[in-house]
Amino acid sequence: MITVLSGGTGTPKLLQGLKRVVNNEELAVIVNTGEDTWIGDLYLSPDVDTVLYTLADLINEETWYGVKEDTFYTHEQLKNLGFDEVLRIGDKDRALKMHKTYYLKRGHKLSEVVDMEKVALGIKAKVIPMTDDRVETKILAKVDGKVDLLKFHDFWVKRKGDVEVLDVIYENSLYAKPCEKAVEAIKNSDLVIIGPSNPITSIGPILSLNGIKELLKDKKVVVVSPIVGNSAVSGPAGKLMKAKGYDVSVKGIYEFYKDIVDVLVIDNVDKEIAKEIPCEVLITNTIMKTLDDKVRLAKNIIEFCGSL
Repeated sequence: MITVLSGGTGTPKLLQGLKRVVNNEELAVIVNTGEDTWIGDLYLSPDVDTVLYTLADLINEETWYGVKEDTFYTHEQLKNLGFDEVLRIGDKDRALKMHKTYYLKRGHKLSEVVDMEKVALGIKAKVIPMTDDRVETKILAKVDGKVDLLKFHDFWVKRKGDVEVLDVIYENSLYAKPCEKAVEAIKNSDLVIIGPSNPITSIGPILSLNGIKELLKDKKVVVVSPIVGNSAVSGPAGKLMKAKGYDVSVKGIYEFYKDIVDVLVIDNVDKEIAKEIPCEVLITNTIMKTLDDKVRLAKNIIEFCGSL
């Protein structure tokens, strides 16, 4: 059994490789829900949906959000009616979000609804939201000279991350419980892979849940660095790592995960730093531009860890 901790961009690329080289029925993906939110009456679980679409071969690879070749008639009509959604939601993508909203409003747990959706989409792997409780990632930032606590979508979608970040907070994570299926997946795993997602806002919320780090300390944990050289491959990881006091480098990634990491996967660009990392290091190409790149990285990781 291989369990992957995932956010919504870097790790899904790795999942495209993993699904082609391992038995999907022995693959579990625990997904960040810290960016879940409501837009109007619609519930959004963006990272969960991205993982579902990725495993179903439906993901829009230009945006790593939504369905490929989707249409946007409903979004445009809502705008004409004066309701301007912060996020541009496609019509097929909206259907999945409507499905979640319908069942959540009727008392179903998010994990139960995601189970329905993964079956409907023909996905063999387990897709598990990190919690059925509310955890909300918020960005403490200086906006127009004033300190404000921003919802993640306000920070990243509306403002494009163009604010001074002071801190990142996982609201309610002290009280939220991890999904039972997530706990079970980790316990039953031979290998846990933390994908190259933003460590602060994609993986941090998962690790903040009570008991998750303790479970991971007893497992073989591989971390794939989302930092190459001195910058993030994509997204605001660099800015957020600085705000939390971490160096924007593979050394900073090690420091963030040092309590749980057994193997750190770094890019060839950073090979000279490998000797400074006090754990096992796999040096390889971590830039995933093509499907071959994704498959090769997945194979390298599981072969290095003796899981093939």
